Amino acid sequence: MCIAAPEKHLQYVHQMSDNWRVFVVLSVCLLLANSTLIIYWFRNRWHNHPISRALQAHVQPPHSNWGSVASSINTEFRRIDKFATGAPGARVIITDSWVLKVTTYHVYVAAQSDCHVTVTECRQHQLSPDSASPIQLLTLRVHSINPAVRPFDIRLNSTEYAELREKVHAPIRNSANVVIHQTISELFLETFRAHVDLNQPYSLPSGQEVEPCIGCMQVSANTKLVRLCHGDGADIEPECEQCFCRPMWCLSCLGRWFASRQDQQRPETWLSSRVPCPTCRAKFCILDVCVIH
Repeated sequence: MCIAAPEKHLQYVHQMSDNWRVFVVLSVCLLLANSTLIIYWFRNRWHNHPISRALQAHVQPPHSNWGSVASSINTEFRRIDKFATGAPGARVIITDSWVLKVTTYHVYVAAQSDCHVTVTECRQHQLSPDSASPIQLLTLRVHSINPAVRPFDIRLNSTEYAELREKVHAPIRNSANVVIHQTISELFLETFRAHVDLNQPYSLPSGQEVEPCIGCMQVSANTKLVRLCHGDGADIEPECEQCFCRPMWCLSCLGRWFASRQDQQRPETWLSSRVPCPTCRAKFCILDVCVIH
């Protein structure tokens, strides 16, 4: 730097400008602070390191020190039956005895024998970074009866919830108003309803009565297939057809029928596909589904 810019006189502190002098002083202070912090962590065989402190909270029989706890975690982490999920900056690992959350700057550790888990929140997203299909993200709160362990949150896809339940020994409690969709079909059903709500409603002719849904027989039929889309003639699949059936299906049953006729390996194509009417086999798409007004 001194050779590249000799006019700045960076080789001598007293000849530097005020701005460069402040920069050098701050750099030296930052280096000294980092060195002091590392020395503090290193004392007594890394006893003061944040990870060491997190492990010290679990020093109890059969573990005699935090190194024994770390050894137990390492042994179980190497097993192929562990549960692991999450992004690199918020990784969640559950072994036979431990619940771990590894973030960029901290490691949270809870013993399975001491903790209980509660589902506190669910969020629906129409798109994910990995696929074009909808996903549901769950937030679970991990509490420990050990007062030295702070509660922490873990997040995962709802489709991984069943696998997590198999690995967590303690019962998982569910907060009120949290509905968990564990399959892609259940997730799609929420998206199907949202798109149908944007379609034009259907008004029943005067005097026509609504019958129970023939799919579930639990609620009244509340949908009618009306051709509203306009094909461009370039589609591989045949264009939608007019359905002349009277209202016979509820929205949930029709959505499940729509999902069941899709390629289960390509959920990103579901919304744009066409399926036959469950009664008359006329082709329809999601734009043709109208809710009875």
